[in-house]
Amino acid sequence: MGDVAKDLASGTAGGAAQLICGHPFDTIKVQLQSQTPGKPPKYSGSVHVVKKVVAADGLKGLFNGMGAPLATVAATSAVLFAAKGQMEVLLRSEPGVPLTITQQTICGAGAGLAISFITCPTELIKCRLQAPKAVKYGGSWDVIKQVMKTEEGLMRGLFKGLVPTMAREVPGNALMFGVYEGVKQYMAGGRDTSGLGSGSLMVAGGVSGASSWLFLYPTDVVKSVVQVDDCKKPRFSGSIDAFRKITAAEGVKGLYKGFGPAMIRSVPSNAACFLAYEVTRSYLG
Repeated sequence: MGDVAKDLASGTAGGAAQLICGHPFDTIKVQLQSQTPGKPPKYSGSVHVVKKVVAADGLKGLFNGMGAPLATVAATSAVLFAAKGQMEVLLRSEPGVPLTITQQTICGAGAGLAISFITCPTELIKCRLQAPKAVKYGGSWDVIKQVMKTEEGLMRGLFKGLVPTMAREVPGNALMFGVYEGVKQYMAGGRDTSGLGSGSLMVAGGVSGASSWLFLYPTDVVKSVVQVDDCKKPRFSGSIDAFRKITAAEGVKGLYKGFGPAMIRSVPSNAACFLAYEVTRSYLG
């Protein structure tokens, strides 16, 4: 099996682990993000979201919208890690020589750009199913059909929010992979990081995920509100307009709605992702 195939397989394992661990927290995040700026909030906080979602749909309500990312997790995570692996090949001076933290950061940025085109339509479907519903959907395929029918086709429909998606994925993955490598090198004491155990890999993964979300969260809020906006009576004309209206109505705190569950999710989900990737990659050689 070649390196690209190994990265594809390992990335798939990592993405599946990340999704299963983190999706309920993501549902809470999107529900809080999607509340209308300037109007009385529908939820008082994360616990209130859980109570209302479970009361309405049972525990399965916390997993609404998981079908779309689960169906494409192979493509998204596989492309992320495979693209990063190919970036590593381009930047590595000699075979087998470890990359610097700066080089890993560059690799993460390139990988983030590559997956933006997969992540955008996937997250649009997910957010439409998770958010408080002005339109009722029967599932992922129903979202696709309705978006394609009512929102002017492919690019203006399923790729709505592509710009804020790129603004999140490129710097977000650059930071995540850079921090991941930095934490691993720190815990290895400057020695070879390949000997680190599962616990160390989970710590590095958790810290890297939390670091990424800490700095990029407002971009995710803008992306979510743009993607769930009503196409017939839109509240926002675009990403910049969404940013301005959110901050005008609610101040900076409006850009951090759902921040708590996002940060709580980021640690275990990214820890699971990197551990699953590293273990699978090691098993495959």
